[in-house]
Amino acid sequence: MSNYLQTVADVYAEAAQQPDDSLCCVSSPVWRLPDLAIPRQMLEMNYGCGSTVDPRDLRDDDTVLYVGVGGGLEALQFAYFTRRPGGVIAVDPVAAMRQKAAENFAEAAKLNPWFRPEFVQLLDGTALELPLARNTATVAAQNCLFNVFKAGDLDRALAEIVRVLKPGGRFCTSDPVTPVALPASLTEDERLRARCLSGCQTLPDYLATLANAGFGRIDVRAKFPYRYLSPREYPDLPAGVMLESVEVAAFKVPDGPDGPMIFTGRTATYHGPRDRYDDGQGNVLPLGIPTPVSDAAARRLERVADIVLTPPTWQAKGGGCC
Repeated sequence: MSNYLQTVADVYAEAAQQPDDSLCCVSSPVWRLPDLAIPRQMLEMNYGCGSTVDPRDLRDDDTVLYVGVGGGLEALQFAYFTRRPGGVIAVDPVAAMRQKAAENFAEAAKLNPWFRPEFVQLLDGTALELPLARNTATVAAQNCLFNVFKAGDLDRALAEIVRVLKPGGRFCTSDPVTPVALPASLTEDERLRARCLSGCQTLPDYLATLANAGFGRIDVRAKFPYRYLSPREYPDLPAGVMLESVEVAAFKVPDGPDGPMIFTGRTATYHGPRDRYDDGQGNVLPLGIPTPVSDAAARRLERVADIVLTPPTWQAKGGGCC
């Protein structure tokens, strides 16, 4: 294990022994679901910058891989939908964190009559070498983890996600991003990286990394302020930087006609003389109705006089074509 990944493991081992509400991220809203009670300790160990759980995505026959179990909160929320032994597989390399998660699942079973600890299978393993066979999961997820990896290791971790996902499966991911490249003095600081502050990519780089890993469709579902880095706190910064958190769903599907399909909430609306516009590449726009389109398709459609395009909202809601 490289030195910086050992530091990451050490930081999270410390957090397993003593919950650290400053680790990784600010507090984020937790899904409130009927008949779901969350143990207090699990809430205190909610080390995440957003949410990967989205009820519109999940079916009871899904097999969900969660990478980096933490206190077990998101694994418990996924189990709410699957409700069967092994429906959720949680992988974590830190023994102390797995132990705490197991204790939290035992407590969750006391609070939730529908839940049993065996609904979540806890495995020892790393994102760089997942202990699963090819085409195992229909959903894979991670929260505020992949930003700790350096470039080569990040590519390897994403290749592992692609390997274990079934064709058509989705990768639900939430990570901090930065509007500008951060100075090397921050990115090389191992503890700052472990605490999800200095390993951030810019959003275009983050999306390109996902696309290059083999995800043919990427939906940016949310983008919001996450943490402010001040020159007073970090003197090597020439100016303050507002980091943001993004929530993304990336799909193991082929690229579209324009290449990887990245949806950021843009729409195209046809207002011409016919009842619809068909661009011949998968986009059929009904007259007067805003239709979701990928960023690549929007760049091509902006040359059509009878189409109105809207800018990104960073709240892609699915649907639409390529």
